[in-house]
Amino acid sequence: MSTINKAACVGGGVIGGAWVARFALAGIDVKVFDPHPEAERIIGEVMANAERAYGMLTMAPLPPKGKVTFCKSIEDAVQDADWIQESVPERLELKRGVLTQIDAAAKPDALIGSSTSGLMPTDLQRDMKHPERLFVAHPYNPVYLLPLAELVGGQKTSRAVLEDAKAKLAPIGMKGVIINKEIEAFVGDRLLEAVWREGLWLIKDDICDTETLDDVIRYSFGMRWAQMGMFETYRIAGGEAGMRHFLAQFGPCLSWPWTKLTDVVDLNDELVEKIANQSDAQSGARGIRELERIRDQNLVGIMHALKAGDEGRGWGSGKLLAEFEAHLWAKAGKAKVEVSSSEPLRLVDTKVNAAWVDYNGHMTEHRYLQLFGDTSDALLRLIGVDFAYVEAGHSYYTVETHIRHLGEGKLGQALYTTLQLLSSDKKRLHFFTRIHDAATGDVIATAEQMMVHVDSKAGKSVDAPAEVLAKIAPIAEAHAKLATPEGAGRSVGQRKAN
Repeated sequence: MSTINKAACVGGGVIGGAWVARFALAGIDVKVFDPHPEAERIIGEVMANAERAYGMLTMAPLPPKGKVTFCKSIEDAVQDADWIQESVPERLELKRGVLTQIDAAAKPDALIGSSTSGLMPTDLQRDMKHPERLFVAHPYNPVYLLPLAELVGGQKTSRAVLEDAKAKLAPIGMKGVIINKEIEAFVGDRLLEAVWREGLWLIKDDICDTETLDDVIRYSFGMRWAQMGMFETYRIAGGEAGMRHFLAQFGPCLSWPWTKLTDVVDLNDELVEKIANQSDAQSGARGIRELERIRDQNLVGIMHALKAGDEGRGWGSGKLLAEFEAHLWAKAGKAKVEVSSSEPLRLVDTKVNAAWVDYNGHMTEHRYLQLFGDTSDALLRLIGVDFAYVEAGHSYYTVETHIRHLGEGKLGQALYTTLQLLSSDKKRLHFFTRIHDAATGDVIATAEQMMVHVDSKAGKSVDAPAEVLAKIAPIAEAHAKLATPEGAGRSVGQRKAN
């Protein structure tokens, strides 16, 4: 798989800093050049948000964070990078000059992406000696969470470069889409500008205020667009007759005179003040960092929901997240777990993140089950039941679980889990899992579970193959010497013996 080993970011603002976070959290060393005196602080704050978001996003093993180095010059930053991302302000002459400097200092085979939101790549590559490797890689904020990058080539850009860029984005959890022709503002911003312009008219004409307009989006078509986009949504709107019926029914209304899309609103001081005041009334009680955290948490929730879509196969950005996690698990390899007759298996280390905390201020119920599930998944990988095994048509299914809540998991608390195999045969695994506080070792929850080996295509239980049973055997032999855990075999409401 084509990968990025070293990256460079020229420009470290909101977008550039988020690119730094995306690369570093994928385990890629990043060199940064930004002459802004507060660049390190700004990127540090973006990185903190990104790390918090990744803590909520996935339990898959992220690689060690890449090293972030701040450089004194563009040349120092880019000279040994495989991928260079330019994110300086949107002024053509400035970007052209910076890209020419990058081109002169970079390795001949380095890819050079620009984060421009609207400038044409042909204009950007005009003065470069190697213009064939310059392309637009237009991301969406926050870059560390939103996976899309529009890849747009100029007249001198090689198609192979765009394909290579697309391949290199996949291992860092991004989806590169190649745009066929360069056009100002590409695809995403063309759509956003059209909606934005109409929104400004609606505010100016006192049709609604900013909060009402945002409510119309987030309680309706915004939710549809997040999971199906525009045309797939409208296909459904056409009913059983499909898209042709939809176009026949609603196409003529496009010529009705109620749209002002082709007129540009005069964004004068009066309108700016009006929008700013309404925005302050809508969201001014919250700081920007707080809004960013809320946004990130919501985005993570949407991606998690979509990961479970299409009957568990994943949908849209959720399917991409599942593929990214599969890549992380494969890259991490098998965890080194010591099988001992003196203690259970230690399988998962984690922290309680914000998305796990409920209105009582502690870890909510289903997150305990999630953590027990992550632990049983770790056991399965240990005995060879990995993604490839499941894709081949076999797995273990959980058939019974009994959870006891003995303590509380608080926000940010470090936890680890241990698992003791109680019994096993050709079909069944019976085990007891504990969640521990990492600082004290105290047990805050236990789960006793039974899993059954299945032929998932036939939908019935079957014996596990010999190679899996062979990996279970030494664990079963070691754990047979452990004392039966307190609470094992206990039923709900069971009275203690006198």
